[in-house]
Amino acid sequence: MHKIFYIFLLLTTSFLFAEYKNTNGIASDKSFGDMLKWIRSDVEPEITKIELSSDWQMLNLSEDDNYAVWIGHSTFLIKKNGVTILTDPIFSKRASPFKNIGPKRLIPPAIPLDAIPNIDVVTISHNHYDHLDIHSLKKISKKHPEAIFLVPAGDKKLLKRKKIKNVYDFDWWESIEHKGFVITFTPVQHWSKRSLFDRNKSLWGGWYFDHHDYSLYHAGDTGYSKDFIDTKIKLGSPKYAFIPIGAYDPEWFMAESHVNPEDAVQIMLDLEAEKAFGMHWATFTLTDEDTIEPKIRLEKEIMKYKGLNFTSVVPGSIINLE
Repeated sequence: MHKIFYIFLLLTTSFLFAEYKNTNGIASDKSFGDMLKWIRSDVEPEITKIELSSDWQMLNLSEDDNYAVWIGHSTFLIKKNGVTILTDPIFSKRASPFKNIGPKRLIPPAIPLDAIPNIDVVTISHNHYDHLDIHSLKKISKKHPEAIFLVPAGDKKLLKRKKIKNVYDFDWWESIEHKGFVITFTPVQHWSKRSLFDRNKSLWGGWYFDHHDYSLYHAGDTGYSKDFIDTKIKLGSPKYAFIPIGAYDPEWFMAESHVNPEDAVQIMLDLEAEKAFGMHWATFTLTDEDTIEPKIRLEKEIMKYKGLNFTSVVPGSIINLE
């Protein structure tokens, strides 16, 4: 059933013109034959619902500072220097354009949307339904009318049609200054598609938040590429990096656009990040790996490196951003 998500996204990709490409000059694309090969594999992952932490309730989300909480998938609530950031917010029950079809949440959001404090910045990495959840964005915009929404080039019109205000769109390396941060949209290796006729008509990327004495980086969704070395060269090494570790199996099909845990560690090394946190796993069943496999593989890979601070955090637990 998890493959329906990709059937919808890939169904018409073999003959549609792609506007945006990755920095290597290639537009990520899989043939209809590749899709059928994967569908016919009949692999069903073992589903495990991971435990959520209620530690976040010990915080005063509005008054406390210097924390992050993994809400699930690629959604983090980040509060640093009095600025509250929400990344790729998805609070819906499904990552899908359909109410009753498509990947269903395995775990609820670690923090309910109604409990989210006043938001300053919302970032969107790309327009896939598990990252750009328009239902959540509409609710956030209504509840937090002063929040700004930062989206890839090509996606602004989608939010504007839903009457979401304060929307800014970006090409790679474009920046905005906001409340002491310089926020830059960075290249990653991925693709975009939301309907039958918009393959790669909008951009995709990560977000780099630079403050005068530290920086944060959210990689969005990505395959492995040299983009992370380029990001480090152009913007410096982030203190904190939020990196995907799941949705990679089968790797012959997924590796171009989704990293595995070993690739995620290499991204941290490329960035020379001080601390990294895993995301993009255990929330939706999108691919063939077992639910907890990304965590197991990450922990095994970390053991190869002395002093590497890469954590697969529990949803709802408190990340201290010193």
